[in-house]
Amino acid sequence: MTAISSRTRRRRALRISLGAAGVVALAATSACSTTSPAASTANASSGVSGSSKVIQVVAAENFWGSIATQLGGSHTQVTSIITNPNTDPHSYEPTAADARTVTTAQYAIVNGIGYDAWADKLLATNPGSGRTELKVGDLVGIQPGGNPHRWYSPDNVHQVIEQITADYKKIDPADAAYFDQQKTTFETQTLAPYNQLIADINAKYAGTPIGASESIVSPLAAGLGLKMLTPVTFLSAMSEGTDPTAADKATIDQQIRTKQIKVYVYNSQNSTPDVVAQVNLAKSEGIPVATVTETLAPASATFQQWQTSELQGIEAALAKATGK
Repeated sequence: MTAISSRTRRRRALRISLGAAGVVALAATSACSTTSPAASTANASSGVSGSSKVIQVVAAENFWGSIATQLGGSHTQVTSIITNPNTDPHSYEPTAADARTVTTAQYAIVNGIGYDAWADKLLATNPGSGRTELKVGDLVGIQPGGNPHRWYSPDNVHQVIEQITADYKKIDPADAAYFDQQKTTFETQTLAPYNQLIADINAKYAGTPIGASESIVSPLAAGLGLKMLTPVTFLSAMSEGTDPTAADKATIDQQIRTKQIKVYVYNSQNSTPDVVAQVNLAKSEGIPVATVTETLAPASATFQQWQTSELQGIEAALAKATGK
């Protein structure tokens, strides 16, 4: 995985180069035509007919877009804006095509919590008539300044599934039964390996102390019942692109050398020199290392393929560390 080249969150004064007039003019001349590969595949395989109602959906990030695609099936066309694993969602600058997509969408899904402020600005600049909007942070009750990585919280993922289904039914009530069936299938069959891994890790390893490279791991650790020992100030600094304190780095080094942590989990898309040093130290001390990424990797993966693979890696590291 190639590390993201710029992780400096201090540059959150995001610049959207399109003015309101330009965006509206572009939107007036072109309908949204960019569709995620997952959406195209889903619609083709489902045999969408010209008479079917198809909800135009835009998701700021492809992890939410993958879920929206699978819940919507043949009655949605989903476009995800952030699809490149090497793109930093925090500092992304929207294009004219993104503006058109948002303007023509009937349903928009953004993460919120300061994670994708550029998307909030697009929505505000393009107040589409009758568009339904889902801000995940608002849904799960996390305010700006809180941990924005809600797709790593199993509980929050299920909340989003419920809300997307409810919104689809509201937008297209004639197909409510279809959306209910899509949700049932997704939760009981499609997500079965994901759900089972979470339950198994909780059952076997709850309370196991771990270390991590940044705050992206914290919601997942909580969902798995693992005990995060890495100082919160270090996790936040790494996620925000600020320099960690010498005291925090010394604490983590001691936790690794004295084996207070059993497993170290790091985001390979944000491998700074400090993180690389910790990973190398953990390996040299015989502490298993597991890897996660911020967005779908590979980009063609579904949400469940991506998350299941990462959970399997964490479970293997925990098994090696504890002998269970």
